[in-house]
Amino acid sequence: MSISSDHKPLGKQVTGSLHTLSPIVELNVGGEMYTTTLSTLKKHPGSKLAEMFTGQPKLRTDSEGRFFIDRPGTNFKYILEYLRTNQVPTQSIQDVYKEALFYDIEPLIKQLEDSPQIFGELVARKQFLARVPNYSENIELMIRIARAEAVASRRSSVIVCVVRTEEDAVRCQDALNSLDMDKKSVVKFGPWKAAPSISDLLDCIQMDVEAKGYKISFQPHVAEKGFRFKSHDFFYKFLFTWW
Repeated sequence: MSISSDHKPLGKQVTGSLHTLSPIVELNVGGEMYTTTLSTLKKHPGSKLAEMFTGQPKLRTDSEGRFFIDRPGTNFKYILEYLRTNQVPTQSIQDVYKEALFYDIEPLIKQLEDSPQIFGELVARKQFLARVPNYSENIELMIRIARAEAVASRRSSVIVCVVRTEEDAVRCQDALNSLDMDKKSVVKFGPWKAAPSISDLLDCIQMDVEAKGYKISFQPHVAEKGFRFKSHDFFYKFLFTWW
């Protein structure tokens, strides 16, 4: 006995060789529909995109028979335009760069990395932050502390100690010893050997925490009287706003 079903298949594996298919290709990229040619998709033979359409098919199709790529579809138009005309996109640079990396289109990757947005992020900012010990781990620690203190509160704060030099690190530790608070709750950044200043690092911290979806601001931390140093020499309060 056979059982019939009215449901269309969610997708099927393409059989046979792509060489036998029409040179005109319909694509479904994350729900966005595109029409192009096999030669355009295979323009850069070493790319992952070209590999998808070379030899034995490596993609599934949607219910309408279009090749399906499970990636964000909106920015694929910039990838396609580059393949067609060598036009390097000037919009959504960061997002297009992520897609160029995924599809492994080396010429586009290199050209995007020369753009001010990507160059500044990869060569300037990221290289600076790589010289700040445990930067990424400290960002996560800040968030854990803030979330732990958010119970039944609209805002929670995290005290950060920022030191640029080894000498300041010693002074910061002396200051911590005289500070009336739980020292484990103070997140320490630095020291580092690079040109950017303390204010530059504070901006980076805010930028990277906000990139994770949090609403955050910071200000110099004013300690109670009797504190051995000017608190704003090292200490800053980062304020998380939850609602």
